[in-house]
Amino acid sequence: MSRSVALAHLVRQSDGLSEGVWAGHTLRSAFQPIYGTQGDRLEVLAYEGLLRAFRDGEPIPPMAFFVSIPDLDRMHVETLTRTLHLLNAAVCLEESASIFVNFNPSVFTETGVADNALRDMRLVLHEAGIDARRVVCEITEQQSASPETLDSLIGALRGNGFRIAVDDYGAADSDIARVAALKPDIVKFDAHWMSRLMDTESGFVLLKTMVAAFEDRGIKTVFEGIEEPWQIEMALASGVSMLQGFALARPALAQVRGAKADMSLPRPTGSVAKEPPAETMRPMVRSGRTFGKRTAFQ
Repeated sequence: MSRSVALAHLVRQSDGLSEGVWAGHTLRSAFQPIYGTQGDRLEVLAYEGLLRAFRDGEPIPPMAFFVSIPDLDRMHVETLTRTLHLLNAAVCLEESASIFVNFNPSVFTETGVADNALRDMRLVLHEAGIDARRVVCEITEQQSASPETLDSLIGALRGNGFRIAVDDYGAADSDIARVAALKPDIVKFDAHWMSRLMDTESGFVLLKTMVAAFEDRGIKTVFEGIEEPWQIEMALASGVSMLQGFALARPALAQVRGAKADMSLPRPTGSVAKEPPAETMRPMVRSGRTFGKRTAFQ
């Protein structure tokens, strides 16, 4: 894809943020914080760029938008999405934070396609003033066209200085063989799989063992989809490097730094054991669960 195609579908707003336009949809960036532990506190280390689509001013579920895209346009739209997130990250995120963006390996159908896509991405980063070392490329769970095309994609990413993350580990084809093939810097655990392991003591032991095994190999780990306060404490007890989910902070539409407080991106508040974010302070009603039920949040 040429860089001009991506830019042709971008509109720069007066506040410096960018929006995308595709097939009658307006595309905006949302960013969800990813937290790491600093002593007894949780602090934002990174953000994941997430697409929000609107039609006639009304929000459209992201999956509904993506499935509406013809196969021939998928590469264009995915490139547009990453371009949008990176340009907006330069305007609204602190410079110390890493930026996670998704790469669907199924759209890289030929070796060499990745080189072209990454050349354009490098130009976008130059325009945005973002160091490639801040960017984490999440390889999603979809199958690649072939091992050769996947190798080409990973080689191009590493060659441009980006870090690699395996997304949704434990789901579909995102397994230990994929980790062995990609040699990632980061592994993000699938939310549903991680939650099921937390349901039993034996599952939690297995979860801790996997986290330790990855950490011993120099691979950072992320638990995503943390939706309940009790999961925060269990995640921290597992030794995981980073946490992401609604129990910590929901995605927020991109805002220029310095926007008024009620529109700003979430920030960490308080100690992880004593002062969880305000939106998590609600009664928990769960049935049929005993392991991991009693936490400092309840």
